[in-house]
Amino acid sequence: MENSNTSALYERIRADHALTQELFRQALQDPSGTLDRICDLGSTWGLPVSREAVKLYLASIDDPDTKQWLLKARGGL
Repeated sequence: MENSNTSALYERIRADHALTQELFRQALQDPSGTLDRICDLGSTWGLPVSREAVKLYLASIDDPDTKQWLLKARGGL
């Protein structure tokens, strides 16, 4: 269940360009806080996820844009 929530949450965030950019900027300054925010968004949208589930999901994605995002923000992710 959590994996499907993580996938759905990722797609919802990715569909919102402004939110994606906002999270990217936050991740450059506060990667750990970004994970908290992603988990909070999941709870708000009825897609609860854990920090660990988000980390595992992002590590498993084979998407060049996501990989670049993770490289830049990898400090806390």
